[in-house]
Amino acid sequence: MVFLLSAIAASFPSASHGQSPPVEPGLERAVKWIWTVEPSASAEWGLPLQDVPVLHAAATSAPATTPSRDPNIYVVKKGDALARIARKFKLTIAQLKEFNGITSDLIHIGDEIRIPTQEEKLTLLSTPKTVASPASAADAPLSEVLLLRIFLDNQGFTAGPITDMPDSFFGRILHLYQNDRGETLDHETLMQRARESVPAPLTSYTLRRDDFRFIAPPKAARAAATPSAKSPPPARHAPTPPPSYEELISEGFLAYRSPWEFVAERFHCDEAFLRKINPSLGTTPPAGTTFKVPNVDPFEIGKIPATSPQPAGDPAQPVSAIVSNLTVLEIRRAGQLIAAMPLGRAHPSLRGRGEWRILEAIPRPRLATRQELRVKKVEQTLSFYKNPNPTPTPVRTTLSSPQYLPSGPNNPAGVIWIHIAKSGETAPLPYGLHGTGSPARIFTHESLGGFRLANWDILRAAALLPIGTKLEWKP
Repeated sequence: MVFLLSAIAASFPSASHGQSPPVEPGLERAVKWIWTVEPSASAEWGLPLQDVPVLHAAATSAPATTPSRDPNIYVVKKGDALARIARKFKLTIAQLKEFNGITSDLIHIGDEIRIPTQEEKLTLLSTPKTVASPASAADAPLSEVLLLRIFLDNQGFTAGPITDMPDSFFGRILHLYQNDRGETLDHETLMQRARESVPAPLTSYTLRRDDFRFIAPPKAARAAATPSAKSPPPARHAPTPPPSYEELISEGFLAYRSPWEFVAERFHCDEAFLRKINPSLGTTPPAGTTFKVPNVDPFEIGKIPATSPQPAGDPAQPVSAIVSNLTVLEIRRAGQLIAAMPLGRAHPSLRGRGEWRILEAIPRPRLATRQELRVKKVEQTLSFYKNPNPTPTPVRTTLSSPQYLPSGPNNPAGVIWIHIAKSGETAPLPYGLHGTGSPARIFTHESLGGFRLANWDILRAAALLPIGTKLEWKP
């Protein structure tokens, strides 16, 4: 089968109709100001650990009771076997093993076996499918889409945050992988390679106490998010309300806003999809909670380096980069495509042309502003004419000292900033390649910075792009 290749919609589609794109929450005023990037002011990376919630923590003075267990978890008893448990819940052994990331038939007394719901069972590769072989990515069984997204991600080809739904960008990245890597276009052969590479598409991850160094503690409910006496209670899986600008600048570290956000980014997936495959978990899972997650090489926020991860250049294996259609960053080594990832513009007006260069990377960046308004490049001189070479408007400085958005995974510049310059120049441009705290919004929302990639992708890109790498812009 050949997957359908659909051209991805242009970034900020609403802007093409004369409307401004939506802005990332909290940055509605900030996008109008000039911002500069700086290294973090602190050698520390993360938050101090304080009162971390732990799963099943019971007071020692409380009377002994039998704790209530999650109905979707079965505790292995003496005499149990996978076949017996599978029969009990009307599953196959293969479904149980895939859902729990088990590779052996051996289980032990006290082991916890997670039981999939009917909805979750349908997403498993081991569940027989009645759908005929599809003719396009849009028609592929959801479990195949999930497997291929995970397979591509592990090969360095990101099709956006992992989910079980197809879209045009998924088709585009798959097309790049199959054609530029010389892979077969035969669907069954491709699926066989994916299954061999990723025998279990989903695995598990248990939140650790140390993870909460990067997860902001819950705050008192904001007025806008607090239900009144007449309001219905919030949904069990309601996302954490976005912070205001005042909250962003008051923090010392822009951490993840919830354990859900932490786990979703660690395993390169869409937070809504993570909630979908973990329906029994609460709003704020404590340490010790086990999540079902995509089986990808994890993005480890605690290991973001304090110095640039860029490699030294190798003349025998030259690296080059291409930004294609302002939506994809392609990285080649000795002419072979080794990585491709989504790239979005922080402002609709950002463009590139010709050949530029990669400069040094700044890990753990923070952003600074004096709230100077950005100069607009167009001034209207007549009712039917706009001067293409306007006189810059003098900029008024609002603040006497800089105001900062501190470093952290939720900084609009993400965890790494890579300076770029036009060919033949050494001074970095005011915009660069960088991460983002909102990987699902890089094609839809305006923000601060320049050309955005998911945090896991900017770390991957920085480790592949030596200083001096040629950066080309192509339609």
